[in-house]
Amino acid sequence: MTERAALWSERINSAAHTHSLAELYRGDHWTQARRLREAAAQAGFKADVWVASAGLGLQPVSASAPSYAATFSTRHADSVATTAEDGALWWSQLQERTGRATLQELGKASPVLLVLSEIYAKAMEAELRALADVASEALLFGGGEQIAGIQRVPADAGLRRTLGGTLTSLNVRMAATWFQHCQDGQLTSTATSDSWNKWAASESRPEQHNRRPMTDEQVISFIRKETLSHPGISRTRLLRLLRDSGQACEQSRFANLYVKTMG
Repeated sequence: MTERAALWSERINSAAHTHSLAELYRGDHWTQARRLREAAAQAGFKADVWVASAGLGLQPVSASAPSYAATFSTRHADSVATTAEDGALWWSQLQERTGRATLQELGKASPVLLVLSEIYAKAMEAELRALADVASEALLFGGGEQIAGIQRVPADAGLRRTLGGTLTSLNVRMAATWFQHCQDGQLTSTATSDSWNKWAASESRPEQHNRRPMTDEQVISFIRKETLSHPGISRTRLLRLLRDSGQACEQSRFANLYVKTMG
């Protein structure tokens, strides 16, 4: 792992062509993430946006990097680790070589709001616990478990009817909406939490699906047919079309089949 992380970091740092992170990422999740700063400003906060990347470590969104493909998600062609333990080790190695700050350092300077999937939170668990020891306010959307010192808001799929978008972007949409409940200049005050809980309880509705499962061959046939009918369609939009047609395919499985089909 150490040798692989060193080789990866060397390639990242020596790349000739780079792009700003704001331009590098795509998809519904990132589109919503870029709106977080505006949502924070409307609530009276001056926010800086950082990216937790399986290929770069923790980076300010103003940083630049080459195009790359890396994820902590397992069963994916670009997975950097196959177990939670290896994911945590990879994050540690990456932070030593390319990370621009630690969560602990950010938490010492100001309140911190995090949006993390369960698998990313697991890879970053050591830093999350270090953040919890020093942060005046720390708020986590998503994640996988409660950590003393960090207020956690678990993903609530029942809010998707109100917030819209895909499940992938649900946590970041919830985070943006949280700011609408911050009326006292504090991120995690009792008043803010009470306002959020009251709103979420009134808006959350269980999702009901009765979609038909598909074989790999059927999914691949769908991808080929629809990409011809909709040139340039994104993978996220393609999956939404599949599900809207009453058929079922888990997101990571669809991603792998998409890569296999489209290259």
